[in-house]
Amino acid sequence: DFSRSHWLQELLCHGEEPSHIQSSPDGQHLLVLQKSRPPPLPQVVAFQRHGIGGADLERNWQPPQPALVGLLFLQSPMTLGAWVLAIVWEHGRTEVWHFVVAVGWQLLQTVELCQGARARIVSVCSQGTSLMWCEERPPLDAHLDMSKCAFRFCVCTRALEVGEQGVRLGTVRIVLHNSPEYQILASPQHVFLVPTTASFATTSKFLLIWHPEKAKLTITAPSAGFIHSKALRSSSESDFKKLLLGSVGLLSGLAPLDIHTSAVSNSGGLLLVSTKGAVNMVEPDGTQRHIIDLQGGFLAQGSPVQLKTFGSILACVLAGVLYLIDQNSGRLIEKKILSMKEVHFLESPKEEDSIQLLTQTGIYSFSFSRPEDSSKPEPFLVEMVFEEACRYYQRRSLSSSKLTVEKLKKGGVFQAPVALIAILQHSLCQKKKPAQDLQDTYAKLLSAVSLELQSYVSLELLKTCVVCAPESEVENYCEKLVEQEVSRVLHSDMDKDNLVYLNSIFASFPKAAWKATRSCLQLQQNGDGLLVARATPEVWKKVLGGAQQEEVGQNGVVPLFELICTSCLRFKPKWLPRFVELTQQYVSISWTYSSKEGPEGRVPLYKRALGVLARKNKHSEADDEMELELLLCSKRPKAVLQALQLLIHLKRWQRVVEVAEKFSKLSPLLNKEIFTTLLAEFAQHRELDPYLDTLWPLCPADLTASEILTVVLQHLPHSQEDPVPFSSEGSQLTVGLLKPLLQRVVQHPCVQDEMYSDALQSPTFPPPTPPREH
Repeated sequence: DFSRSHWLQELLCHGEEPSHIQSSPDGQHLLVLQKSRPPPLPQVVAFQRHGIGGADLERNWQPPQPALVGLLFLQSPMTLGAWVLAIVWEHGRTEVWHFVVAVGWQLLQTVELCQGARARIVSVCSQGTSLMWCEERPPLDAHLDMSKCAFRFCVCTRALEVGEQGVRLGTVRIVLHNSPEYQILASPQHVFLVPTTASFATTSKFLLIWHPEKAKLTITAPSAGFIHSKALRSSSESDFKKLLLGSVGLLSGLAPLDIHTSAVSNSGGLLLVSTKGAVNMVEPDGTQRHIIDLQGGFLAQGSPVQLKTFGSILACVLAGVLYLIDQNSGRLIEKKILSMKEVHFLESPKEEDSIQLLTQTGIYSFSFSRPEDSSKPEPFLVEMVFEEACRYYQRRSLSSSKLTVEKLKKGGVFQAPVALIAILQHSLCQKKKPAQDLQDTYAKLLSAVSLELQSYVSLELLKTCVVCAPESEVENYCEKLVEQEVSRVLHSDMDKDNLVYLNSIFASFPKAAWKATRSCLQLQQNGDGLLVARATPEVWKKVLGGAQQEEVGQNGVVPLFELICTSCLRFKPKWLPRFVELTQQYVSISWTYSSKEGPEGRVPLYKRALGVLARKNKHSEADDEMELELLLCSKRPKAVLQALQLLIHLKRWQRVVEVAEKFSKLSPLLNKEIFTTLLAEFAQHRELDPYLDTLWPLCPADLTASEILTVVLQHLPHSQEDPVPFSSEGSQLTVGLLKPLLQRVVQHPCVQDEMYSDALQSPTFPPPTPPREH
């Protein structure tokens, strides 16, 4: 199949280290990189398939030259679907080659990637027409301890465009500097930064994902999921330590990464194989999904594992065994024992249902059938129900012994999964079966859960419609699907998994999620234009449930109340204060004030809504008004005084007086606090003078003239000049301005007089004067 196959056999059979073998995008060329080889074998050899003809590529060099770190295929805009080969050396020198039919390999140009002479590339990848690499920048002082310079690496990207005029290099952009060593892996839209084994324990607990279009870095940990995401708009923001500043506490408690092999799937996710044989997929948004556990025991560091995806099929070669796995369901499709351990996957773009394997004896093609062709989905449904039942019973079990599906099927105690399987097989089977086929107890149970089953079936049909619908109808179907899913979750147990699911729904379909929330809570305006909610108490408890509070900040999970506040702030910001007010009314009915069981026992609802407002990217004047409304709608004394201080700071005196007049009626203590605050402001400046007729009636009855004068004297502005009898500025406080208030206080009946008024009016008090004796 390959020309000069004896070279290939020599490379495969007699190399001191396993060869790095790579196929061209069209599958017509094979490149072999032999990292350590006995002379006179070449270091890089390109083989042609099917005898295309032309000169071969053989590239070798002497040991003083730095090592080769990458063979990369870049898109060439000269012709559609064309590509060029970039050979990258450790010191940054890059040779760009292209293949011409009947002519062979030709060197286009040699360029220098790195700007510094001391830089050393440790990992490189390509994405479209750009190169991205991680380079080491050693300290200038050669005697410096390298352990003290742990963060001496830098992640860079640079465009490399091939045109008619030759190769053009773009400017170097620093993605991350002062970072540990990373292995760079690129998917079509994202770039994964995987810490190497040489990284420190503190930095090898998480992965980084670079989003080139958004200039954003995402921090994720396979054990914890999404952690943090930050847009890097300038080079000053791309410092590694600044990136982790807000997440150090969370990252310190994570377990170190367990990565034996990593590869990028054709769907854009990162495949990770642990040393225990567990295969996981890290999605570009930072979430992780477990696929399968391979049977092979502990994997040593040097044992090779080959990974490659063919559509939805994941092919994995481990210890001479070929595994074919469905990535979507994690189901093992086929397992084949190979007669050789050293194999390599080849590109086969025209043969989608077969895998080509390169071995020491030749190229083999392995055909397989896709899981979509299977016409019997019932067994997988049965297994899924039993696995879910295993997890449920394991949580409730007091025994430490592991519960398996086999034990669950054989045991006579666990009747619920058996009954559910019988009902599902009866209801979801294509052939119509009479109800008599079921046992009497199952038939009664079927009648009880028939509505839930119909809802489940309609939901599955709707999901099928979303997948098969044209682009014009997808949005409408998605809105219906999101509404059904949000309603289903709100009427089920709000555990951690459901909360994470709701977070993903609100993040992926924000508009549809807001519509679904309005429908579930029955949020609408009445005839007076006032927001009302007619949600059931069960739904309100899900919205305000205190059990989710502990999950805040973990895995990026946000409680449902905050999710709804975020949607309301985005789509209907005027509704947010009234919505918080409605939630407080429900809390006051369901829980006693400051009860630790209720949501208000931890953090007040208005503060949680203010936290949502504070997390907005851009702050505007409308946000200041929203903050005021949220403080005032709580009707809590501290919040009202905080709002009053904010209005005073903004010098909105008309609103200050309106708030004081409205909230002074709530309680005598709050009335006294508000009046004392405004009296202090009145003593400092003349801004409140036009509103004195409204302000003086707010004076509490128990406030004496001496107390008023004390407050005024304490807050009089300090004059830097000598006092004069008559001020020309007209900004000083005069007795005439204070006189109406003092007269009003003097006219107030004294509290003590009221207490003893009955005694004073008694005819026996005071006692009569005794007669005088002359």
